[in-house]
Amino acid sequence: MIRHLPWHLILAGLFLGSCVAPQEVTLIEREQRQLRVENNQMRKDLDGIRSHVADSRATLQEMQSRLDALREKVGEVSHQMDLRIGQSSLQDNQKAANLDSRITRMDDELRAQGALLRAREQELQVLREAVLRAASGGVDTAALQREPPSSPASTQPGMVDPARSDYEEAWRHLEKKEYRDAIARMNEFIKKHPESDYADNAQYWIGESYYALKQFDQAILEFDAVRRKYPKGDKVPAALLKQGFAFAELGDKVDARLILQELIARYPETPEAVKAQEKVKALES
Repeated sequence: MIRHLPWHLILAGLFLGSCVAPQEVTLIEREQRQLRVENNQMRKDLDGIRSHVADSRATLQEMQSRLDALREKVGEVSHQMDLRIGQSSLQDNQKAANLDSRITRMDDELRAQGALLRAREQELQVLREAVLRAASGGVDTAALQREPPSSPASTQPGMVDPARSDYEEAWRHLEKKEYRDAIARMNEFIKKHPESDYADNAQYWIGESYYALKQFDQAILEFDAVRRKYPKGDKVPAALLKQGFAFAELGDKVDARLILQELIARYPETPEAVKAQEKVKALES
């Protein structure tokens, strides 16, 4: 059919086609360049996002590693604290058990000493009654019972005081630092001369002998016997002082302070009270 068209129309169409095609090509090329630019920018943005994600992942992994290390360290510290607390509790329990055991031994010893003292008092009462029954009718029995025990000052000239002789024999062992022999001799003296003025001294030196042997538990019991058996004797302040020292040697500062404060309150004017005040200050420092 194109063959039958007028030639001028064909020329016009060719002319118009040659004018429109370059513009369309230019537009298409421009759009393609724009698309390539946008595509490159998107790729850069995508690469940036990937890099940021990778950095974030690395940071997260590092934080996780630190957190794991911190948890492990906390667990280790907690374990060490549990061990220390357990060990401290065990030591405290052991100290409490040792203290209870020591108190039990002291109570048993005190009961035994009390029973022995009561037995000796009963024996002494029997002996006194026997003496009174054997005495003549002209003796004032009431005055005999009130008569104080004999002392070195009351010994008549030319007469030997058996109690003093026995005491000096026991004392010689103490001077020689033969403490075990001194303990045995002093105990024999107390049994043989329970009413002697030297009896409280003998009891005190038994405690001193155990103290010298560093048997502080036994020394505490012997010093306590001084004030129980001879509460009006002049050795009570010294016995309280050394009893407080013995508790301190055992590491029992509480009982040491209690004993020394009792000494200060009861015998404030004695030299032992001055020493007790110095010891209390030392224990509190």
